[in-house]
Amino acid sequence: MPELPEVEALALDLAGRLQGRAIAEVHLAAFSALKTFDPPVSALRGAMVDGVSRHGKYLDIDASGLHLVMHLARAGWIRWRDEVPATPPRPSGKSPVAARIVLDSGAGLDITEAGTKKSLAMYVVRDAQEVPGLASLGPDPLTETFTADVLGAILQREGRKQLKGVLRHQGTIAGIGNAYSDEILHAARMSPYKPANSLTDDELATLYAALRTTLGEAVARSSGLAASELKGEKKSNLAVHGRTGQACPVCGDTVREVSFADSSLQYCPTCQTGGKPLADRRMSRLLK
Repeated sequence: MPELPEVEALALDLAGRLQGRAIAEVHLAAFSALKTFDPPVSALRGAMVDGVSRHGKYLDIDASGLHLVMHLARAGWIRWRDEVPATPPRPSGKSPVAARIVLDSGAGLDITEAGTKKSLAMYVVRDAQEVPGLASLGPDPLTETFTADVLGAILQREGRKQLKGVLRHQGTIAGIGNAYSDEILHAARMSPYKPANSLTDDELATLYAALRTTLGEAVARSSGLAASELKGEKKSNLAVHGRTGQACPVCGDTVREVSFADSSLQYCPTCQTGGKPLADRRMSRLLK
């Protein structure tokens, strides 16, 4: 799933490609992806792109006063085409193309979604804040106003909830997902199950530094990369997420996993849990 660093890089890349261009056409292939009806998607035809920005994990294309807002969800992505095909994408369960944006130059974007679980979402609105998920976002963790005190107040408010869940809840902190919450907690040497309100002042400072550094470095590495390069860049720089069974790059211990119904987390026992493996009820049931 694209998270804050990748969506930030996508916004920068697309801003350079789209700004000042006119949208010639928007073709929908997956009609369920469009979550709004007024204004219609046809209202974007002829609109000039004024800018591209990010709100948490949402991409926002500002075009002549309208906003095309996209949430790429778990398996969505954007692919740039120097020249789009003459034939619009057809509604089909086989094609990953959910929508295509055609520019006045003949270039354009394919908005794709892999897999069978379709959760990519697109909105055409007059104000980006009309998008329900966007309007309820928590603070952006890379802004100047997101201080250690702000993080501390959030953790106290969340009480005994586990750190992992607090970090990735978009209404609490915007932009952090499953991968970067794993990476932040590994960098902070904290268990994903640690209660949010149990941190000492020193632990809060450590977690804040790990959050800002992990996300900031990922944004810096991604900046300037084309969309086609972002997934590989992210994967090659992860310390624990998606690395189950491999050696922790810090201590050499084996990275372990806890599985849930529709996701999993990865961690290093030596770095994060005092050498103790976390209970994985799903795996325990399989072994019985």
